Amino acid sequence: MGQGLGRPERSKFVRLEEYQTIMTVEEEEEETQHPADASEKHSQKLKSICGLADLKNEAVGLYNIGLSCCLNSLLQVFFMNRHFTAILRRIKVPFDAVDQKQSVPYQMLLLLEAMQRGKQKSVHPVALARCLSNHGVKLFVLYDASQLYLIFWNLIKSQITNLDLAENLTELYTIRLQEYLVCQKCLLETKKNSSMLMLPLPMFNHDSQRVWTLEDSLHCFFTPEHLTGDNMCHCERCDKETTCLQGVKVTRLPQTLTLHLKRFCSRHGNATRKISHYLSFPQTLDFSQILMPEQYQADFPEEGTGLYDLFAVVAHSGSASCGHYCAYIWSLPEHKWYCFNDSSVCQVAWDDVKSTFGHTGLHWSETAYLLVYRKKESATAV
Repeated sequence: MGQGLGRPERSKFVRLEEYQTIMTVEEEEEETQHPADASEKHSQKLKSICGLADLKNEAVGLYNIGLSCCLNSLLQVFFMNRHFTAILRRIKVPFDAVDQKQSVPYQMLLLLEAMQRGKQKSVHPVALARCLSNHGVKLFVLYDASQLYLIFWNLIKSQITNLDLAENLTELYTIRLQEYLVCQKCLLETKKNSSMLMLPLPMFNHDSQRVWTLEDSLHCFFTPEHLTGDNMCHCERCDKETTCLQGVKVTRLPQTLTLHLKRFCSRHGNATRKISHYLSFPQTLDFSQILMPEQYQADFPEEGTGLYDLFAVVAHSGSASCGHYCAYIWSLPEHKWYCFNDSSVCQVAWDDVKSTFGHTGLHWSETAYLLVYRKKESATAV
């Protein structure tokens, strides 16, 4: 077949990388003279670029480009969360080429567009990987999913220049807590507000016994602990070390709740080992049935109850030193579970997700490591 010599027809949709070159001379002058108006026009163009991403329901994989299974799994969890992508699509696009290559949110936006608008079943996340490498996240490194999640999320937040969007991202994922310490002699109570991106949940209770359900693990996390002996704390009122009651209560649960099952541990300086024993988790999680009223004292009760639906499971197979990650994610538009295993994406059933509960005798088995829940009352809003 011959190649046409005529001018190729321009697509009616502008690709995101072309966004940097479509500014006319008049627009450049307007940006100089009326920066606020120009910024609004650029924002409108950005929306037109990214507005069709949700029209493609077909799940798209990500090629493994150097032990990147952990990164790929986390990316899929972020991209399948429409509350997150709604924030991502509103970022201010860097115009300088160097800034573009350094911007994690912008490179994520490019990758999302490639996944949603292309015809490929899988996409190479090379540009984003290079960007992350510039920020110390290297390829060919075995990452812990919980650690990489924190690094990745903080890079995204720190590089979103719009303060309102950065705050929206914080509110979307952040768990607000209040830590308290009560002297058991004079009952002096000290409080400290804190926040977390994920709750680190134990696989054993305070008596070193295994917990078998997510609800039991949450209960252990929020059960107050008596600090005695070498663990006693100094009481300002008593002016000496006293036995204390230490605990934590929830003041706000986010729309997207991330739970970290602490399956990797090391004791007495020994090598890290994986805890593979069985721990079940429900499709619907009700905090009102898990926490006592004094453990969940919301600052804003109008935000709703603590009722959640399971949205994603980041699972690990193998040992602590040699393993592989994949992600099971619920597609809200299709009401289906998908398994994202790098470039391989397939529809699965709930029984397949349940296979990540774990098995005591199979130390190399696939086990759930991160659980992501969506607040139920807003799960159908987006």
